Amino acid sequence: MADSKRPRVVGFNHVALEVGDIEEALVFYGQLFEFELRGKSANMAFIDLGDQFIALQKGRKQAPDDGRHFGLVVDDKEAARQALKAAGVEMLPGPFLDFRDPWGNRVEIVGYDNIQFTKAPNVLRGMRLERLTKNENARKELAEKGMAVE
Repeated sequence: MADSKRPRVVGFNHVALEVGDIEEALVFYGQLFEFELRGKSANMAFIDLGDQFIALQKGRKQAPDDGRHFGLVVDDKEAARQALKAAGVEMLPGPFLDFRDPWGNRVEIVGYDNIQFTKAPNVLRGMRLERLTKNENARKELAEKGMAVE
């Protein structure tokens, strides 16, 4: 059998998150995070994340998520913690900053300084985030992949 070339995954375009109501989801996430609304219809809303986005989709029917989750990267993890607290959102036990939204979607909050990916300078400029930095561990992980950052 001949080897066929397989495409390499290079990133995420978006994540579709099922919610019960689009307007309620925009209010909920809007009290936690600053975001740009790309577009909206009766059954969908699109929140920009720089060069990616989250699609909020009406129609959540399944039970709350436990292990299944997605991670949102923020510029200030402590500010996210305070926003969650101020909104009365219960944080889940464990070593991470995890919570469930009102529809049972499990979300993990991760600080940009502590992750091993980086946004291109033009994307950071477009997001007005040129001053974001990486901690030593993240810089080391990036350097090991040939992606050193200043």
